[in-house]
Amino acid sequence: MFTLTSKDNPQIKNAVKLKKSAKFRRQTGLFLAEGLRICIDAVRSGADIESLFVTQAAIDKSSDEFEQLSVCAEKVFLISPELFALISDTQTPQGFLCVIKTLDKTAEFDTIKIGGKFLALDNVQDPNNLGTILRSAEAFGVSGVILSDDCCDIYNPKVVRGSMGAVFRLPFLTVPSLADYFKDHPQLNTYAAMVDASAQKVTDVRFYTPCAIVVGNEGNGIRPETAAACKHRVTIPMNGKADSLNASVAAAILIWEMVK
Repeated sequence: MFTLTSKDNPQIKNAVKLKKSAKFRRQTGLFLAEGLRICIDAVRSGADIESLFVTQAAIDKSSDEFEQLSVCAEKVFLISPELFALISDTQTPQGFLCVIKTLDKTAEFDTIKIGGKFLALDNVQDPNNLGTILRSAEAFGVSGVILSDDCCDIYNPKVVRGSMGAVFRLPFLTVPSLADYFKDHPQLNTYAAMVDASAQKVTDVRFYTPCAIVVGNEGNGIRPETAAACKHRVTIPMNGKADSLNASVAAAILIWEMVK
């Protein structure tokens, strides 16, 4: 274990950049996972831990968990609470933060050839929404998530934390265009979730595998070209005065109807 004392240390600077920059995360193939539970989930899911940052107070409070994490990390850095605050993305840091190598989930999408129920996300921007959606997708047993490449970065610290570890376990694939992806995979039965009175109520739909249901951008919904590439349109029936739902709430309802 190495002790770092300066905010100008390259390890600290890199961690700060990984927190702030999606471009830097893509360039380095690294991302951050913060919090004891999330770090333990990463280890249990077989993620490659490039480094572990920890405070002495965190070690004293959770010594057994620290031993488990330190054995799996290539490097361990002991830092002060002040330095930890620089790399942390939370208001009340727990003192555990891992730098993790990005995950290769592409091969797991071979299930499309034989079946499966997938969630597709078209330009979802809010990291809190995306994290919650991933958490729901894993909880309900979705086969995988397909993201357009202009969605919020799946390795954003808020997404990783909000997913409660789902990002480590849930197969996902990022594609330049959902419309093109659907055209290249005609075996997928695709369903665009719309606020549209003419769309079929999702509660009345029978989903045949392989299938994918699409949730769109928080403000603008699904892009016209994505919707045009889908074979079906579905809507969530609502009896109140609200004409739409939060993206993560809508996704949870749609997922449940698809997998039940």
